[in-house]
Parts: sequence; structure tokens; C-alpha cells
Amino acid sequence: MVSTAPKSTDKLADTEPTVRLTVAQATVRFLANQYVARDGERHKFFAGCFGIFGHGNVAGIGQALLQDEVEAHEAGVEPGLKYVLGRNEQAMVHTAVAYARQQDRLQTWAVTASVGPGATNMLTGAALATINRLPVLLLPADTFATRASSPVLQELELPSSGDVTVNDAFRPLSRYFDRVWRPEQLPAALLGAMRVLTDPVETGAATIALPQDVQAEAFDWPESLFAERTWHIARPLPERSVIARAAEIIRSARRPLIVAGGGVIYSGASDALSALAARTGIPVCESQAGKGSLLHEHPQSVGAVGSTGTTAANALASEADVIIGIGTRYSDFTSASRTAFNNPDVRFVNINVASLDSVKQGGVSVVSDAREALEALDVALSDYTVGGEYRARVGELATEWNDTVSEVYRTEDGAALNQNQVIGLVNTLSEPRDVVVCAAGSMPGDLHKMWRMRDRKGYHVEYGYSCMGYEIAGGIGVRMAAPDRDVFIMVGDGSYLMMATELVTAVQEGVKIIPVLVQNHGFASIGGLSESLGSQRFGTAYRYRSEDGRLDGGKLPVDLAANAASLGADVIRVSTAAEFSDAVKVAKSADRTTVIYVETDPLIFAPDSQSWWDVPVSEVSTLSSTQSAYQRYADWKKVQRPLINPSDR
Repeated sequence: MVSTAPKSTDKLADTEPTVRLTVAQATVRFLANQYVARDGERHKFFAGCFGIFGHGNVAGIGQALLQDEVEAHEAGVEPGLKYVLGRNEQAMVHTAVAYARQQDRLQTWAVTASVGPGATNMLTGAALATINRLPVLLLPADTFATRASSPVLQELELPSSGDVTVNDAFRPLSRYFDRVWRPEQLPAALLGAMRVLTDPVETGAATIALPQDVQAEAFDWPESLFAERTWHIARPLPERSVIARAAEIIRSARRPLIVAGGGVIYSGASDALSALAARTGIPVCESQAGKGSLLHEHPQSVGAVGSTGTTAANALASEADVIIGIGTRYSDFTSASRTAFNNPDVRFVNINVASLDSVKQGGVSVVSDAREALEALDVALSDYTVGGEYRARVGELATEWNDTVSEVYRTEDGAALNQNQVIGLVNTLSEPRDVVVCAAGSMPGDLHKMWRMRDRKGYHVEYGYSCMGYEIAGGIGVRMAAPDRDVFIMVGDGSYLMMATELVTAVQEGVKIIPVLVQNHGFASIGGLSESLGSQRFGTAYRYRSEDGRLDGGKLPVDLAANAASLGADVIRVSTAAEFSDAVKVAKSADRTTVIYVETDPLIFAPDSQSWWDVPVSEVSTLSSTQSAYQRYADWKKVQRPLINPSDR
């Protein structure tokens, strides 16, 4: 009997010209020809590829990037995919993600790492990207598809499954995951990743695991695979009937409040929001990701909302009868763990490109691009403004908070600085278009409530994952995306020690950043949280062990300024406002990375937000501090609202 099964082939089709490349070479060539377009503007989607090479990818993606670079140099052109060597795989992902955020998700980097620990080092970065909904392409090397040499170095062996590798850990952390066991699978994997990366709703980490033997395998690819492709970033329009219903609810409000999230920034909707707020008088507060949606001087700007919010925004949130959420996912910090919006009759209008977020808190769901929805609402609300009394109250509350911040920003001649004053000095001495970067510790909350916005893209705080170690790596990405802006990186000693090595990458690439390294000998944020929860700052200070064996002895003799200098950065030590001011001038005029090092007192706090964050306290304890903290916790729990509010009435 003659078999009719198709014969094995090492090419996809015979109907068009082909080019013989390895899987890795084909991947690099494909990525170099991907473009995005929005509002008529088109540019390359991948700025390049970060990579650390090992036995899993050095002969695959590494060789392909080398070949691309050499061929481009010989032709007198730029490489199709620029290569940058990082120092830590997690940090490389952070840099790529920060770049994507600064570019409003319209451009990113690919990141490659070797099999095993190199690949799994990227897991934290994958989680950060997906939680923050920022695009990054991860290309971790994998074990042999043929299993000819199994078990290979760094291979995970499971007795119950032969096809699981450590890279399967990326599955729950990625918005798209695939593994290319055979060359024929590569085109579908690449196109699938691009679909997700360029979708405002689905975007996050896209992971394509590449077995090390498959990376080096040759194949005849159709030339059309490498043609330039343009992915159009959509602006979904709102339904007319939904906009009409949303406008009806807003028109009935006496005390409306807009909560602006990251979707306002990514959509480029700040001008539309500013116009609507100015005409209607509706005040605007902001989530961490949405900070910059309105500039500080806008009459309707009341600043941050929630657990790290201003007293102005939180007072208005507690009284508001209609909350208009725009591009926010209502994280627990934004909603103050569901205690912020406490008017018993409050209603919600939620505008979001993602239906997942548009249904949170209940209310009317407007699934739409933020800019398109705002422009439609402005027309529908052409006859609506808030009352004069409410406008006056908004202005009074904003002025009170502004005066509070001015007071804590004030410095004294010759006196040592605290963290509030350091933030104030950076805010005052930096240029409006400069960018402040932060991610973890006490500074994100302090920046959220106190930083005065002067430019839509001047604030970059990673607070979806609040990942320690993000700051320097992220700052490099911001500067690479915006080389015409100085980047001030606010980083505490705890976060600095997590991933300081990327200073070497900044020096290597000539990427000038200005880290402001605040030394307070421990975890200031968790120390304060620990104290508020009755845990007495246990395990949050960098100390020697005392004679009784506890970590409450003298301060450790760690010199972080010397450490930064050893990594190639210029370092300026300061202790007073005058010295800090001089250091900023030097750093801004320099053409290389300059670290400003300052010691502060961790027990001097920013102004209280008069808000709450739900962190459970031990229900029973022999410690009086914990007992008192639990009573405060129980009182706040009484204020917490249910999961869903009525959708309409």
C-alpha cells in the first residue's frame, strides 16, 4: 500500500522565493522589520535587543545578532536590531519595560537570556511587564528539542512530564507564551507575539522559548516573512448609547470626581481631559500610573488619590456622588482598599479600553480609547458644569494641600536634609521636561502625593509591581527613550542594593542618568508599615547583631557612595540644601552618569494622606503594639465597601 502522508520538508512552501537562515537569524530579521502606526505616525516597534549570552543562546540569538551587526557595518547602515549587553537578566527586562512606558507603549525591546537561571532571572521582569500592561518580548533559551543530550546542564527533570522546562514558569506571567520545537512553528509564534504586544488591551510580556538546538537549525524561509509589517494601534470608539447614558449620570452629579489612570497617558488623552475638566469644573485626581494626566497648575487638578493621595483628593473622593474612572484599574492604593469612595449613593462611570477594568466598582461600563471617549463626553456634556460652591471647595482643598507640601519642602540653611526636602529639591531644581523615576520603598508614595507635575511624561513610578531594584535599570530605559530629558532616579539604599550593577550598563552605553541615592540604613517604607501594624520595625533596619542576638545593634559601615563610584559613575556626597543644589547643577551639566548621595532620617514622614491601606494585622497577640494596631485595623474594616456597587439607578 502506498502512503499518502506528506513528505518531511525543511521549508514552508515552494510558491515563492526563500532564504536559508537559522531560526535565530530568522527571528532577528523578522523583529527588525516590525513597525507600528497610530494617528498616522509610523516607526519601528523594536528599538533593539538586550542580551546576556550563555550556552543556551550564544550560538543562536547571539550569533544572529553578531551577524546582523557585522553585515550592517559592512553596508554602512545601522543594525536591524541593535544589541545592548546588560548585567542582570531581570534588570534588562526592567529597562525594556521602562522604555516602552516612556514611549506610551508604541515601542519596546526584545530581551534574550540563556537557558536555566539566565532565563528564570527574567520571571520578575515578566510579571512586572504584564501587571503594568507594558509590552516586552522575552526570548529565553530552552533545553534541547531533540533531547539528544538530555539531561543537559541546568535542565529541570520531572518524573511525571518530559516536556516541561523551567521556562514553563513564564506561562502565568506572560500575556502570550509559545515554545518553538520546530522551525515551522516560528512564524506563527512571532506573529502571535506581535498581535499581543501591539494590542492596548492584551499587552504585557510575550515569551517565545527557543530550544538551543532549534535556534541554530537552518531552514528555508519564504522571503515574505521578512517584509516590513505595520501593526496599527487601534483607538476603539465608544458606543453612542453608552456615552449618552454616562453623560446622563454625570449631568445629575453635584460633586463629581474624575480618577485619571495610566490609560489617559498612554492614549495621549491629557489635552482632551484638560479641556473637559476646565469647561465643566470637574476636579481630577490621579492614580500612580495616571500622574501627569493634568499638570499641577491646572485649576481642576487635586493630585494623587487613595492610600498615597493628597488630603484634597481624598476628601473629594469620600464625598463624591459620581466617580468617573478613566483608564484606571482601581488598584487597592487608588481605592484606598475600597474605603476612598464612601458616599453611600456614589455611582460610577468607568472608561477603559479593557472591559476587565471597565466593570470594576460596578457602574456604567464605557469600553473605549480614553481620548475618543473624553472627546465624545465633552460634546455630550456641552451644557453641564459643576456649581460655584463646589468649584470653590475644590480650589480651597487644593490650596490647603499645596501649602502643606510647600511647608515640608522648606529647607533650613546648613541643616541636614530629610526625604521630603530631597524630593522638594529635585522637584524644584530639575527642568519641567526632566523625568523622575522610582519604584519601591517610601518614596513612591511620597512622590505620588507631593511631586508637582510640569510635563505629561515627567513622572515615571513603577507601582503596579513596586519592584525593588527597578529604579536604575528603569531609569536607563527612560533615558534611552527620551535622550533629550535628564532622568532623576530616586532610590533608597534598600532598593539600590538589589540591582546597583546596571550603573555599569549606563556607563558602557553612555546613557547619562542622575540617581539620587538616599541612605537611611534600612527599609523606610516597610519600617513605617511594620510600626503601624504593631510589628515594631522588626527586620527593617540594616544593623549589626547586638549581644542578645537581635538585629538592633549599630549601623553597618556600608559605603554606597564608594560602591557607586566603583561601578564607574561619578559621585557627589551632599548633606545640606546648598550642597544638593550645587550637585544638581553639576549633574545636569555633565555628560555622564552622576550619583548624588545623601543621608536622611527615616523617621521623618511625609504628610498624612488621611487614608488607609488594607494590610491584615495579627488578630491575636501578646504584644500590646500589635493589639492596638489590630483595633485600628478593625475600625477601618468597618468602612470598607463591598466588592461591587449597584450598576445603575
